[in-house]
Amino acid sequence: MGLTLTEKILKAHIVDGELIKGTEIGLRIDQTLTQDATGTMAYLEYEAMGVPRVKTELSVAYIDHNTLQNGFENADDHRFIGSVTKKHGIRFSRPGNGICHQVHLERFGIPGKTLIGSDSHTPTGGGIGMLAMGAGGLDVAVAMGGGAYYITCPKVVRVNLTGKLSPWVAAKDVILEVLRRMSVKGGVGKVIEYCGEGVKTLSVPERATITNMGAELGATTSIFPSDEVTREFLTAQGRGEVWTPLAADPDAVYDEELTIDLSQLVPMAACPHSPDNVKTVAEIGSMKIDQVCIGSCTNSSLLDMLKVAYILKGKTVHPDVSLSIAPGSKQVLQMLAQNGALADMIAAGARILESACGPCIGMGQSPNSHGISLRTFNRNFEGRSGTRDGQIYLVSPELAAASALTGVLTDPRTLGEMPDFQLPKTFTVNDNMIELPAPESEMDKVEILRGPNIKPFPQTSPLADSIDVPCSLKVGDNITTDHIMPAGAKILPLRSNIPAISEHCFTVCDPAFPTRAKELGKSIIVGGANNGQGSSREHAALAPLYLGVKAVLVKSFARIHRANLINAGILPLTFANEADYDKIDQGDELELANVRKAIEAGESQLTLRDKTKGIDIPVLCELSGRTKDIVLAGGLLDYTREALK
Repeated sequence: MGLTLTEKILKAHIVDGELIKGTEIGLRIDQTLTQDATGTMAYLEYEAMGVPRVKTELSVAYIDHNTLQNGFENADDHRFIGSVTKKHGIRFSRPGNGICHQVHLERFGIPGKTLIGSDSHTPTGGGIGMLAMGAGGLDVAVAMGGGAYYITCPKVVRVNLTGKLSPWVAAKDVILEVLRRMSVKGGVGKVIEYCGEGVKTLSVPERATITNMGAELGATTSIFPSDEVTREFLTAQGRGEVWTPLAADPDAVYDEELTIDLSQLVPMAACPHSPDNVKTVAEIGSMKIDQVCIGSCTNSSLLDMLKVAYILKGKTVHPDVSLSIAPGSKQVLQMLAQNGALADMIAAGARILESACGPCIGMGQSPNSHGISLRTFNRNFEGRSGTRDGQIYLVSPELAAASALTGVLTDPRTLGEMPDFQLPKTFTVNDNMIELPAPESEMDKVEILRGPNIKPFPQTSPLADSIDVPCSLKVGDNITTDHIMPAGAKILPLRSNIPAISEHCFTVCDPAFPTRAKELGKSIIVGGANNGQGSSREHAALAPLYLGVKAVLVKSFARIHRANLINAGILPLTFANEADYDKIDQGDELELANVRKAIEAGESQLTLRDKTKGIDIPVLCELSGRTKDIVLAGGLLDYTREALK
């Protein structure tokens, strides 16, 4: 029996465990990336492990999130990251060089390699055949120190692409169709592997758009084969020597399959407030819009920008619409300037933003109150734009540009004949904004620059014998990391200061939670299904840790958030019977008696006593030998520190 492409890469990198689905496996990691919103904490964690030099083939630190500098905090974090990377053997992509996933695809990604990044959209690298996964910052720090990255051996879903996209129908419409069919939790525990003749019709940037938004499925990652299209892209980047052909075996067996006929797709949009709330443009109708934002790691490639510039050329943005455009990298921006496309955008009235994440994470360009904003981004969670009642629709660049001109949601197929957009045979390559680390012989001379906003990792402690605490918060289904630990221009600069950022923890759900949690001292949080979907931000675990949360009990977890809770030493519990969720209320006194002894004995079912109501509730705490030891130790940092002694 043949292997899927996913299984081939896993098999080549497995260092602990066996390739048995549903079991935990440890992988050797070839490359890592961080961004500045998660990077400061990741490098503080790396320093705490005491490993002098990274042991990966390549590690890169990007500055792309906190680039709006309206205080000293972001600039200080950037200086810290620049100095720590210089000392420890990590490349440093300076502010202005671009969004981590776009730059990594252009300059560093290699087919067949493993990549983890402290950003949930790291699966973008699957567009060139990498096994690229989002992870918490502490997991990335451990990988940089030479440790394995542990995941549950995933199921593999074959998405068979047939046909070819019709004119003005985009790669964004492909992933929106997958989301429509599978939902935001349909990919949990799975890798989405794209196959079929339709794959050959998609360029690398189009493939990367699809793998990027695979994160919204909850999937471990998504991946395309590495073929002649991949080779041409890497050759154009001056990196043709790293190419290797990769594909599934013809007789590979998949756990699930679905087929998408590309020729049958039409322009679509994800409606507020979830990426899987997908409707066709025809279903939504001619809706008046207020804002259009084009960019993000999903749709900021040169190919995307060339299409937008073509649509805007010689025209003027509608007077009721604010249009902003953020090219994904310095390379993209420079090439747009060289070929005149940038001038076409500016002449049409577009507001050109720096090559960074920007509006996608609420860092500027928030829409007006109750404003309707079309965005080429990957997430439209409530409040993520920076406007609490903003109505955010996720669309393709083609649809976004056409609508910016008309002032209403517009089907781009009304634009007439579509040119044959082609990527250049040679990209402009200038890596002058990527700083190389100091030679190992000079690393001791490098001074680490720490600003006053940079605080140490929260204090941890081994798992207690028993947990007897109140329920400090009860939330519903599909709580995102933006609910738990919001982003935005006001909060993101606090990412290196857990005491300060914890003041915003869960305030989207309950403004009083941080104060209540601190007053209680220790507590348990109760939630619904797909808890922690969205970003890889470990702050969604570190802030609750700082506020005294000892366990989180839910119907089900998103993959990365559950891992981050374990890394923080917080017990991840699920209801044995989901109906029991209704039996617990906020404020109830809850007890897990002799919990440490039970976990040491390997028991997966525990009994939670609701002392307020006088009832017992069976809960599951499914930990492997390694994750069990991490929780017992009080978190991954303590566990790793002991292992390295």
